[in-house]
Amino acid sequence: MRLSVPHLPVLTIVFTAVTLISSFAPAPAVAQPASAGPYDIVVTDQASDGIIVLDPDDADWTGGAEKWAWRPTAAEGFGDLTDNWGLPDEAKLRHHDGRRYLLTTDSYGLAAVVPYPSGRGSYWAADVGRADNAHSIELLPGGNVAVTASTGGWVRVYTASQGRRSAAYAQLPLAGAHGAVWDPVTRLLWTLGDHELVGLRIGGTRADPTISRAIAHPLPTDWGHDLQLVPHRPDRLWVTTGTRVYQVDKATGTFHSDYAGAETIDVVGVKSVTTNPATGQVITTRSEPGNPCSWCTSTVRLHRPTDSRTLPGGQIYKARWWVDYAG
Repeated sequence: MRLSVPHLPVLTIVFTAVTLISSFAPAPAVAQPASAGPYDIVVTDQASDGIIVLDPDDADWTGGAEKWAWRPTAAEGFGDLTDNWGLPDEAKLRHHDGRRYLLTTDSYGLAAVVPYPSGRGSYWAADVGRADNAHSIELLPGGNVAVTASTGGWVRVYTASQGRRSAAYAQLPLAGAHGAVWDPVTRLLWTLGDHELVGLRIGGTRADPTISRAIAHPLPTDWGHDLQLVPHRPDRLWVTTGTRVYQVDKATGTFHSDYAGAETIDVVGVKSVTTNPATGQVITTRSEPGNPCSWCTSTVRLHRPTDSRTLPGGQIYKARWWVDYAG
């Protein structure tokens, strides 16, 4: 069931954006992990159709480094949704109401919030459309869930707070919608499309949410892909496109390429980027020539200091530090 979404006039959007920019100082509290680390690395492996958590301190990822793995099965309460799994493309860790959850999406249509580490059942799960290519997911304050879909070209907020299979949602169009991340500084859901970075304001009620555009920044290069927080820089977000990796100033829309580590991070084809909030080390994935999956890699690249980890036979789409930010 699709909920109605208000369409704001241009002047309202501009006024909202100006108000947002003027409110950036002083900033509210930044995103804080529930745990202090050390943090593992999670990968979406399309060879095994699984979400795998690995030990970054183990240089040999041939088997012993695996600490946890998950895929939806009937035994774990996903009998109605197993057909919507086969190309996992997102994995995040979040904490909400004292519990931790895996957030995951799959190109075949599954979006799910799964208790971690039990992996059994779901806080919420849905088939969001096999043809729409779900690409990212975020757990919002209040318990609802945002999902983006690249082929579908939309951002949705599902009323997950209303039940484990709640199918009602509010929707806003965004061409090529890929990334989604909740930002406690601006209290916006930041989303990334083919050509723009958009901060969305979530309003209404938990049972009847609304979505409106608060601020938008055009991308300096096209085909926006990944979007993440930058720890220790609450004024910035990581943004990857088809050819570049930037840090963007949320208020001004200035896209920076002179950040620490840019000489190895800012390359063509980066699919994911995240920073370890404890150490500052960055990990990225980029498409690897010769991999059976043309958008995947078997290697996770580490930066500052430079290193790498290879999953033999892996078809990794995204890799992230397994950090339990609040949802």
